Amino acid sequence: MKIRLVNNGVFTPIDDIDVTLTPPEQGFYWIDADAEDLIVLQPLFKMHDLAVEDCLSDEEQRPKLEIYEGHYFIVINSIRFDDEEIFLRALNIFLGKHYIITVTKQKISELRTVKPILWEQEVNEADRMLYLLTDLVVDNYFNVSDRIEAKIESLEEEVLMNAKKTHLNEIISLRSEILWLKKALGPQKEVLLLLYRKDLRLIDENLQKYFQDIYENAVKVSETFETFRDLMSNLRESYQSSIANRANEIMRIFTAVTTIFMPLTFITGFYGMNFDSIPFLHDKHGSLYASGFMIVLGLFMLYWFRKKDWL
Repeated sequence: MKIRLVNNGVFTPIDDIDVTLTPPEQGFYWIDADAEDLIVLQPLFKMHDLAVEDCLSDEEQRPKLEIYEGHYFIVINSIRFDDEEIFLRALNIFLGKHYIITVTKQKISELRTVKPILWEQEVNEADRMLYLLTDLVVDNYFNVSDRIEAKIESLEEEVLMNAKKTHLNEIISLRSEILWLKKALGPQKEVLLLLYRKDLRLIDENLQKYFQDIYENAVKVSETFETFRDLMSNLRESYQSSIANRANEIMRIFTAVTTIFMPLTFITGFYGMNFDSIPFLHDKHGSLYASGFMIVLGLFMLYWFRKKDWL
Protein backbone atom coordinates (compact mmCIF):
# COMPACT_ATOMS: atom_id res chain seq x y z
CA MET A 1 0.00 0.00 0.00
CA LYS A 2 1.33 3.40 -1.03
CA ILE A 3 -0.03 6.59 0.51
CA ARG A 4 0.67 9.95 -1.12
CA LEU A 5 -0.40 13.50 -0.51
CA VAL A 6 -1.02 15.07 -3.92
CA ASN A 7 -0.73 18.85 -3.77
CA ASN A 8 -0.74 20.68 -7.11
CA GLY A 9 0.58 17.53 -8.76
CA VAL A 10 3.46 17.13 -6.31
CA PHE A 11 3.62 13.77 -4.50
CA THR A 12 4.55 13.57 -0.83
CA PRO A 13 4.81 10.07 0.69
CA ILE A 14 2.82 9.48 3.88
CA ASP A 15 3.76 6.78 6.39
CA ASP A 16 0.91 7.07 8.89
CA ILE A 17 -2.45 5.93 7.48
CA ASP A 18 -4.33 7.75 10.27
CA VAL A 19 -3.22 11.07 8.80
CA THR A 20 -5.44 10.46 5.77
CA LEU A 21 -8.59 10.53 7.89
CA THR A 22 -8.29 14.30 8.25
CA PRO A 23 -8.58 16.49 5.12
CA PRO A 24 -5.25 18.16 4.27
CA GLU A 25 -4.96 21.91 4.09
CA GLN A 26 -4.32 21.62 0.37
CA GLY A 27 -4.55 18.73 -2.08
CA PHE A 28 -5.86 15.23 -1.47
CA TYR A 29 -4.65 11.78 -0.45
CA TRP A 30 -4.13 9.02 -2.98
CA ILE A 31 -3.96 5.53 -1.49
CA ASP A 32 -2.85 2.89 -3.98
CA ALA A 33 -3.72 -0.42 -2.34
CA ASP A 34 -3.93 -4.15 -2.95
CA ALA A 35 -6.97 -6.22 -2.10
CA GLU A 36 -5.29 -7.46 1.09
CA ASP A 37 -4.94 -3.87 2.36
CA LEU A 38 -8.72 -3.58 2.65
CA ILE A 39 -8.51 -5.26 6.05
CA VAL A 40 -6.91 -2.05 7.33
CA LEU A 41 -8.73 0.41 5.08
CA GLN A 42 -12.31 -0.81 5.55
CA PRO A 43 -12.83 0.22 9.19
CA LEU A 44 -10.94 3.49 8.75
CA PHE A 45 -12.95 4.73 5.76
CA LYS A 46 -16.19 2.90 6.63
CA MET A 47 -16.24 0.97 3.35
CA HIS A 48 -19.39 -1.02 2.76
CA ASP A 49 -19.11 -4.79 3.07
CA LEU A 50 -20.52 -5.34 -0.43
CA ALA A 51 -17.93 -3.03 -1.98
CA VAL A 52 -15.09 -4.80 -0.18
CA GLU A 53 -16.55 -8.15 -1.22
CA ASP A 54 -16.49 -7.03 -4.87
CA CYS A 55 -12.83 -6.05 -4.55
CA LEU A 56 -11.92 -9.42 -3.06
CA SER A 57 -14.00 -11.56 -5.41
CA ASP A 58 -12.18 -13.68 -7.98
CA GLU A 59 -15.10 -13.40 -10.39
CA GLU A 60 -15.11 -10.82 -13.14
CA GLN A 61 -16.76 -7.65 -11.83
CA ARG A 62 -19.35 -5.69 -13.75
CA PRO A 63 -18.55 -1.94 -14.00
CA LYS A 64 -20.69 -0.04 -11.53
CA LEU A 65 -21.19 3.14 -9.54
CA GLU A 66 -22.44 2.77 -5.98
CA ILE A 67 -23.10 5.70 -3.68
CA TYR A 68 -22.41 5.30 0.03
CA GLU A 69 -22.33 7.77 2.85
CA GLY A 70 -19.16 9.81 2.54
CA HIS A 71 -17.75 8.08 -0.53
CA TYR A 72 -18.49 6.49 -3.91
CA PHE A 73 -17.47 3.04 -5.05
CA ILE A 74 -16.64 2.84 -8.76
CA VAL A 75 -15.57 -0.20 -10.78
CA ILE A 76 -14.22 0.24 -14.29
CA ASN A 77 -12.42 -2.27 -16.48
CA SER A 78 -8.94 -1.54 -17.78
CA ILE A 79 -8.02 -3.30 -21.01
CA ARG A 80 -4.72 -4.96 -21.88
CA PHE A 81 -3.52 -6.67 -25.07
CA ASP A 82 -0.61 -9.04 -24.46
CA ASP A 83 0.68 -11.88 -26.64
CA GLU A 84 -2.34 -11.65 -28.96
CA GLU A 85 -4.71 -12.07 -25.98
CA ILE A 86 -7.05 -9.47 -24.54
CA PHE A 87 -7.53 -9.08 -20.79
CA LEU A 88 -9.91 -6.96 -18.73
CA ARG A 89 -8.71 -5.99 -15.28
CA ALA A 90 -10.95 -4.41 -12.68
CA LEU A 91 -9.93 -1.02 -11.33
CA ASN A 92 -11.77 -0.45 -8.03
CA ILE A 93 -11.97 3.16 -6.89
CA PHE A 94 -13.21 4.62 -3.62
CA LEU A 95 -13.75 8.36 -4.02
CA GLY A 96 -14.10 10.63 -1.01
CA LYS A 97 -14.04 14.39 -0.70
CA HIS A 98 -10.36 14.54 0.25
CA TYR A 99 -9.10 11.13 -0.86
CA ILE A 100 -9.14 8.57 -3.62
CA ILE A 101 -8.36 4.91 -3.00
CA THR A 102 -7.46 2.63 -5.92
CA VAL A 103 -7.61 -1.11 -5.30
CA THR A 104 -6.30 -3.61 -7.86
CA LYS A 105 -5.28 -7.26 -7.99
CA GLN A 106 -3.00 -6.95 -11.03
CA LYS A 107 -0.81 -4.17 -12.34
CA ILE A 108 -2.76 -1.59 -14.29
CA SER A 109 -0.78 0.66 -16.60
CA GLU A 110 -3.12 3.64 -16.21
CA LEU A 111 -2.12 4.02 -12.56
CA ARG A 112 1.45 4.52 -13.73
CA THR A 113 0.72 6.83 -16.66
CA VAL A 114 -1.59 9.08 -14.66
CA LYS A 115 1.25 10.26 -12.40
CA PRO A 116 3.01 12.59 -14.88
CA ILE A 117 -0.38 13.95 -15.95
CA LEU A 118 -1.20 14.86 -12.35
CA TRP A 119 2.11 16.68 -12.13
CA GLU A 120 1.77 18.47 -15.49
CA GLN A 121 -1.76 19.67 -14.78
CA GLU A 122 -1.00 20.47 -11.12
CA VAL A 123 -4.01 18.47 -9.99
CA ASN A 124 -5.24 19.35 -6.53
CA GLU A 125 -8.61 17.53 -6.24
CA ALA A 126 -9.50 13.85 -5.92
CA ASP A 127 -12.40 14.09 -8.38
CA ARG A 128 -10.04 15.56 -10.98
CA MET A 129 -7.79 12.52 -10.64
CA LEU A 130 -10.85 10.29 -11.08
CA TYR A 131 -11.61 12.07 -14.34
CA LEU A 132 -8.04 11.74 -15.64
CA LEU A 133 -7.81 8.08 -14.63
CA THR A 134 -11.12 7.24 -16.32
CA ASP A 135 -10.07 9.12 -19.43
CA LEU A 136 -6.84 7.09 -19.64
CA VAL A 137 -8.76 3.83 -19.28
CA VAL A 138 -11.10 4.67 -22.15
CA ASP A 139 -8.28 6.01 -24.35
CA ASN A 140 -6.46 2.72 -23.92
CA TYR A 141 -9.43 1.00 -25.58
CA PHE A 142 -8.63 3.02 -28.71
CA ASN A 143 -5.05 1.74 -28.63
CA VAL A 144 -6.28 -1.84 -28.38
CA SER A 145 -8.83 -1.27 -31.16
CA ASP A 146 -6.00 -0.04 -33.41
CA ARG A 147 -4.03 -3.23 -32.72
CA ILE A 148 -7.11 -5.35 -33.39
CA GLU A 149 -7.69 -3.52 -36.67
CA ALA A 150 -4.07 -4.16 -37.70
CA LYS A 151 -4.51 -7.82 -36.75
CA ILE A 152 -7.65 -8.08 -38.88
CA GLU A 153 -5.93 -6.46 -41.88
CA SER A 154 -2.94 -8.79 -41.56
CA LEU A 155 -5.20 -11.82 -41.22
CA GLU A 156 -7.27 -10.74 -44.20
CA GLU A 157 -4.15 -10.43 -46.36
CA GLU A 158 -2.90 -13.86 -45.30
CA VAL A 159 -6.29 -15.45 -45.99
CA LEU A 160 -6.52 -13.95 -49.46
CA MET A 161 -2.95 -14.93 -50.33
CA ASN A 162 -2.83 -18.42 -48.85
CA ALA A 163 -5.67 -19.60 -46.63
CA LYS A 164 -4.76 -22.25 -44.04
CA LYS A 165 -6.74 -24.21 -41.48
CA THR A 166 -4.98 -22.31 -38.67
CA HIS A 167 -6.48 -19.07 -40.01
CA LEU A 168 -9.97 -20.32 -39.24
CA ASN A 169 -9.04 -20.86 -35.57
CA GLU A 170 -7.57 -17.34 -35.43
CA ILE A 171 -10.72 -15.87 -36.98
CA ILE A 172 -13.02 -17.67 -34.54
CA SER A 173 -10.84 -16.76 -31.55
CA LEU A 174 -10.53 -13.08 -32.48
CA ARG A 175 -14.24 -12.80 -33.24
CA SER A 176 -15.10 -14.29 -29.84
CA GLU A 177 -12.83 -11.78 -28.08
CA ILE A 178 -14.38 -8.89 -30.01
CA LEU A 179 -17.90 -9.98 -29.05
CA TRP A 180 -16.78 -10.40 -25.44
CA LEU A 181 -15.28 -6.90 -25.38
CA LYS A 182 -18.37 -5.36 -26.94
CA LYS A 183 -20.51 -7.02 -24.30
CA ALA A 184 -18.20 -5.77 -21.53
CA LEU A 185 -18.34 -2.20 -22.84
CA GLY A 186 -22.10 -1.96 -22.27
CA PRO A 187 -21.96 -1.64 -18.46
CA GLN A 188 -18.87 0.57 -18.73
CA LYS A 189 -20.82 3.05 -20.85
CA GLU A 190 -23.60 3.05 -18.26
CA VAL A 191 -21.15 4.00 -15.51
CA LEU A 192 -19.67 6.81 -17.59
CA LEU A 193 -23.16 8.09 -18.35
CA LEU A 194 -23.96 8.15 -14.63
CA LEU A 195 -20.75 10.04 -13.89
CA TYR A 196 -21.85 12.61 -16.46
CA ARG A 197 -25.57 12.94 -15.71
CA LYS A 198 -26.20 11.83 -12.12
CA ASP A 199 -26.22 14.38 -9.33
CA LEU A 200 -22.95 13.57 -7.55
CA ARG A 201 -22.00 15.94 -4.74
CA LEU A 202 -18.43 14.58 -4.45
CA ILE A 203 -17.68 15.58 -8.07
CA ASP A 204 -17.47 19.24 -9.02
CA GLU A 205 -20.37 20.30 -11.23
CA ASN A 206 -18.10 21.92 -13.84
CA LEU A 207 -15.82 18.89 -13.93
CA GLN A 208 -18.75 16.52 -14.25
CA LYS A 209 -19.58 17.94 -17.68
CA TYR A 210 -16.23 16.71 -18.99
CA PHE A 211 -17.29 13.12 -18.37
CA GLN A 212 -19.57 13.55 -21.39
CA ASP A 213 -16.49 13.52 -23.62
CA ILE A 214 -15.30 10.25 -22.04
CA TYR A 215 -18.76 8.75 -22.50
CA GLU A 216 -18.80 9.73 -26.17
CA ASN A 217 -15.38 8.12 -26.64
CA ALA A 218 -16.70 4.92 -25.05
CA VAL A 219 -19.61 4.97 -27.52
CA LYS A 220 -17.15 5.36 -30.40
CA VAL A 221 -15.13 2.38 -29.15
CA SER A 222 -18.29 0.30 -28.89
CA GLU A 223 -19.24 1.22 -32.46
CA THR A 224 -15.72 0.32 -33.59
CA PHE A 225 -16.02 -3.15 -32.07
CA GLU A 226 -19.40 -3.51 -33.78
CA THR A 227 -17.65 -2.79 -37.08
CA PHE A 228 -14.94 -5.32 -36.20
CA ARG A 229 -17.62 -7.95 -35.65
CA ASP A 230 -18.95 -7.38 -39.17
CA LEU A 231 -15.42 -7.45 -40.57
CA MET A 232 -14.75 -10.79 -38.89
CA SER A 233 -17.93 -12.22 -40.44
CA ASN A 234 -16.76 -11.01 -43.86
CA LEU A 235 -13.29 -12.41 -43.18
CA ARG A 236 -14.76 -15.82 -42.38
CA GLU A 237 -16.68 -15.77 -45.65
CA SER A 238 -13.47 -14.78 -47.46
CA TYR A 239 -11.69 -17.71 -45.84
CA GLN A 240 -14.39 -20.14 -46.94
CA SER A 241 -14.34 -18.70 -50.48
CA SER A 242 -10.55 -18.91 -50.59
CA ILE A 243 -10.61 -22.55 -49.48
CA ALA A 244 -13.31 -23.34 -52.06
CA ASN A 245 -11.35 -21.60 -54.82
CA ARG A 246 -8.22 -23.44 -53.83
CA ALA A 247 -10.08 -26.76 -53.93
CA ASN A 248 -11.45 -25.87 -57.37
CA GLU A 249 -7.95 -24.99 -58.55
CA ILE A 250 -6.62 -28.34 -57.34
CA MET A 251 -9.48 -30.20 -59.01
CA ARG A 252 -8.83 -28.31 -62.24
CA ILE A 253 -5.17 -29.35 -62.20
CA PHE A 254 -6.08 -32.96 -61.45
CA THR A 255 -8.63 -32.93 -64.26
CA ALA A 256 -6.11 -31.50 -66.73
CA VAL A 257 -3.48 -34.09 -65.73
CA THR A 258 -6.04 -36.88 -66.08
CA THR A 259 -7.08 -35.57 -69.50
CA ILE A 260 -3.45 -35.42 -70.66
CA PHE A 261 -2.84 -39.02 -69.62
CA MET A 262 -6.02 -40.36 -71.23
CA PRO A 263 -4.58 -40.59 -74.80
CA LEU A 264 -1.26 -41.81 -73.41
CA THR A 265 -3.09 -44.56 -71.56
CA PHE A 266 -4.93 -45.42 -74.79
CA ILE A 267 -1.62 -45.76 -76.68
CA THR A 268 -0.03 -47.97 -74.01
CA GLY A 269 -3.19 -50.04 -73.93
CA PHE A 270 -3.22 -50.31 -77.72
CA TYR A 271 0.33 -51.62 -77.83
CA GLY A 272 -0.45 -53.96 -74.97
CA MET A 273 -3.02 -55.88 -77.01
CA ASN A 274 -2.19 -59.43 -78.03
CA PHE A 275 -2.00 -58.84 -81.81
CA ASP A 276 0.90 -59.37 -84.16
CA SER A 277 0.15 -56.69 -86.76
CA ILE A 278 0.45 -53.52 -84.67
CA PRO A 279 2.55 -50.78 -86.37
CA PHE A 280 6.18 -50.60 -85.26
CA LEU A 281 5.63 -53.61 -83.01
CA HIS A 282 8.58 -55.51 -84.48
CA ASP A 283 10.67 -52.47 -85.34
CA LYS A 284 13.81 -52.26 -83.23
CA HIS A 285 13.13 -48.53 -82.72
CA GLY A 286 9.38 -49.01 -82.16
CA SER A 287 9.51 -48.31 -78.44
CA LEU A 288 11.38 -45.07 -79.10
CA TYR A 289 8.81 -44.00 -81.72
CA ALA A 290 5.91 -44.75 -79.37
CA SER A 291 7.57 -43.04 -76.37
CA GLY A 292 8.51 -40.00 -78.44
CA PHE A 293 4.99 -39.73 -79.85
CA MET A 294 3.48 -39.90 -76.35
CA ILE A 295 5.88 -37.23 -75.07
CA VAL A 296 5.10 -34.93 -78.00
CA LEU A 297 1.35 -35.56 -77.57
CA GLY A 298 1.54 -34.84 -73.83
CA LEU A 299 3.51 -31.63 -74.36
CA PHE A 300 1.14 -30.51 -77.10
CA MET A 301 -1.90 -31.02 -74.85
CA LEU A 302 -0.14 -29.19 -72.01
CA TYR A 303 0.63 -26.32 -74.40
CA TRP A 304 -2.97 -26.30 -75.62
CA PHE A 305 -4.38 -26.17 -72.08
CA ARG A 306 -2.04 -23.31 -71.17
CA LYS A 307 -3.02 -21.41 -74.31
CA LYS A 308 -6.69 -21.82 -73.45
CA ASP A 309 -5.90 -20.69 -69.88
CA TRP A 310 -7.23 -23.95 -68.49
CA LEU A 311 -4.06 -24.38 -66.46
